[in-house]
Amino acid sequence: MVSVFFGAKGKRYKPFWMGGEERSNDVEIFVAEKWVDSVVSAKRHSERVHILKVVLNNGLLNVLTVYAPHSGKPEEEKENFWDEIVQFGEFYTSE
Repeated sequence: MVSVFFGAKGKRYKPFWMGGEERSNDVEIFVAEKWVDSVVSAKRHSERVHILKVVLNNGLLNVLTVYAPHSGKPEEEKENFWDEIVQFGEFYTSE
C-alpha cells in the first residue's frame, strides 16, 4: 500500500480516511509524518464517531473524533448522538 502524504518536507501529514458507503459525514484525520508508524488502528465506530489508536512510549492513546449533528437536525438525531457518546465513554472507561 502506498502512503500518501500532504505538505512540505519536514511538515508532512498523512490522512486516515474513515467514511461510510453513502459518503456522508466522512472524516479524515491528518497525522504528522513522524507519528504515522505509531498508528495501530483507525476505525469508524459509527457514522459520527471515529477512533484513531496511537502507540506513544509505553502507552496507547485513543483519539476520539466526533461529528455532532448541527442545530438544524431533528432533536431525536441529537439525542441519539449523545446516547451513543455516553455509551461509548462507558465502554472505554470500564476496560
